[in-house]
Amino acid sequence: MRILVANVNTTQSMTDAIAESARAVAAPGTEIVGVTPRFGADSCEGNFESYLAAIAVMDAITSYPEPFDAVVQAGYGEHGREGLQELLDVPVVDITEAAASTAMYLGHKYSVVTTLDRTVPLIEDRLRLAGLATRCASVRASGLGVLELESDPERAVEAIVAQAREAVERDHAEVICLGCGGMAELEEKVRAATGVPIVDGVRSAVTVAEGLVRMGLSTSKVRTYAPPREKKVVGWPFQI
Repeated sequence: MRILVANVNTTQSMTDAIAESARAVAAPGTEIVGVTPRFGADSCEGNFESYLAAIAVMDAITSYPEPFDAVVQAGYGEHGREGLQELLDVPVVDITEAAASTAMYLGHKYSVVTTLDRTVPLIEDRLRLAGLATRCASVRASGLGVLELESDPERAVEAIVAQAREAVERDHAEVICLGCGGMAELEEKVRAATGVPIVDGVRSAVTVAEGLVRMGLSTSKVRTYAPPREKKVVGWPFQI
């Protein structure tokens, strides 16, 4: 089984870290391939960058030259999963939805701890659209930019732990979801500090994707995610 794990930004080191985290939970025989878009922003922290990433990820995945069995979109709260589902005949799993749905098996309510405050509405909207918002206690921002997770890991841990504790103590969350693909290596530290289950979206999504492939299931093509109608599309893929 081959699963493509698509980073939504163009920072290769983050792609490498996400792919390594995915391999840590992948079953024997599952090949994890990290995919970095050929264009886009070096981090996604707003609507413009998110919509740009949606096009970039579709371009990267449809350009991949070898067969694959599933795709993980490794951006928390990002746009584009629906477009991939129209384009592909294999399962497409978004880390936002995978993390939240996994968390609901583990506790009554969950909270998400993410990066900048401006990304909170994007995550809230994605959870609402996916039907996962009812049991979300809160979405909290650590105040750190995505790239700071790599450049200043000690500060990142402190900020994420602080917000996770607030989510548990004030918002009554029983599970914490790490709201950024770049947080994939922080599970143990946040768990030790809060005493609650910590769910990483990348690892959750890989596990879900493997299960769907093993069960022979993929996206329904009856209506919503039917292949795009044949028409003239000017300038695709994105021209730079």
